[in-house]
Amino acid sequence: FSAKVAVADAARFVDIVGTGGDGAHTFNISTASMFVAAAAGATVAKHGNRSVSSKSGSADVLEALGCAIELPPDDVAACIAESGMGFMYAPIHHPAMKNVAPVRREMGVRTLFNILGPLTNPAGAPNILMGVFHPDLVGIQARVMRELGARRALVVWGRDGVDEISLGERTLVGELRHGEISEYEIAPEDFGLMRAPLSALRVDDPQASRAMLLEAIDGRGGPAADVIALNAGAALYVAGIAVSIQDGLARARAAMAMGTPRAKLDAFVALTQAKRAARTAVPDADGAGA
Repeated sequence: FSAKVAVADAARFVDIVGTGGDGAHTFNISTASMFVAAAAGATVAKHGNRSVSSKSGSADVLEALGCAIELPPDDVAACIAESGMGFMYAPIHHPAMKNVAPVRREMGVRTLFNILGPLTNPAGAPNILMGVFHPDLVGIQARVMRELGARRALVVWGRDGVDEISLGERTLVGELRHGEISEYEIAPEDFGLMRAPLSALRVDDPQASRAMLLEAIDGRGGPAADVIALNAGAALYVAGIAVSIQDGLARARAAMAMGTPRAKLDAFVALTQAKRAARTAVPDADGAGA
């Protein structure tokens, strides 16, 4: 059971999430894509956790960027309303998961929770871009999301093993739209992008992921910027803002060229810190500071 996050306007509301467990050790592509998609007009409620089997989880890199990640549901809802973005830290929003978190970290391998977690967005995002760690999950997760009431979804698996739209190989896609599911493949060159090996996107820790993320969204180009723009473009498509992934890619690139994602990131960091500070400053029942 999750602690729900109330979102007033779900029209352009999307979750960008991955199962993890792909063993690719890339920087946090989906987290970076959140800032770009939001800068291009989407409302993004990202659901995530610390790393279990990778070098850097979404919570790890957001914390490295300065975000206050352990916010309760009402503060997350306020962040979404005020900034168009929110991060739902899984242990806060799924209290029961705290009991299994130490075991998962000790095991250090993917488990059933990698599959279940992305399906349990506490804000109930109706549109989802989901990366998975195995090709068999592409169709399975799309069908499950249809049964759970998702409006639109893209489930993706890169043939180089990544749970993102890949820049190194073709990507298998399961698309849910109008209640129907179609499966197809896309490739970087379909969008005018150069292929790049996974080695160009690998990091060793959250600080390295932070550095690569910032360099990419600052508009300096290169493989990291390309893979962010491509995945953010897919999120814009599934959110109904773009008419195609290609259109979404163009919108994402335009936002990055203007520096809007970095401004969004900086504002989000400040907002989450302010929410945390306001909560810790609230007097307790005896009138003393908490």
